[in-house]
Amino acid sequence: MPVERTLSIIKPDATRRNLTGRINAVFEAKGLRIIAQKRLQLSRAQAENFYAIHRERPFFNDLVAFMISGPVVVQVLEGENAVAHNRDIMGATDPKKAAPGTIRAEFAENIEANSVHGSDSAENAANEIAFFFAGIEITG
Repeated sequence: MPVERTLSIIKPDATRRNLTGRINAVFEAKGLRIIAQKRLQLSRAQAENFYAIHRERPFFNDLVAFMISGPVVVQVLEGENAVAHNRDIMGATDPKKAAPGTIRAEFAENIEANSVHGSDSAENAANEIAFFFAGIEITG
C-alpha cells in the first residue's frame, strides 16, 4: 500500500472537552504518524472557504457556525493508505452508526459534533493540507 498523507481536524466539541491527546493516541496506535499539527481558531471566512464544497447543502450554515465555535486542531497524518485508514479509524459520520472502538463511536456527541474531520480522497487531502499548511511546516 502506498504511503499517503491526509488532513485531520479535531473539531471544537473535542477540543472543548480536552480530547486532543486521546484522539491523537488513537491515530498513533493505529499506525498513522502526525507529521504536522497546529491549534487555531477559524474565522467565518476561513470555515466558509474550507467547506465551500457544501455551500448549497442545507447544513452548511450550521457546519460553519459549529466549526468557528471554538478552537480546532488541524494536522497532517501520514501512513499506508492514510486517507482510507483514517476514515476507518474515525468511523461513520453518525456516531450511532460508527463501529465500536472508532473515534466517533467513542468521543462524538452527535452527528454534527462528531469530534473529527478527515479528507475523503487523496486529491481532497492534498487540497485540504495546502489550505492549512505551508510545505515547510510538514515534517516527514
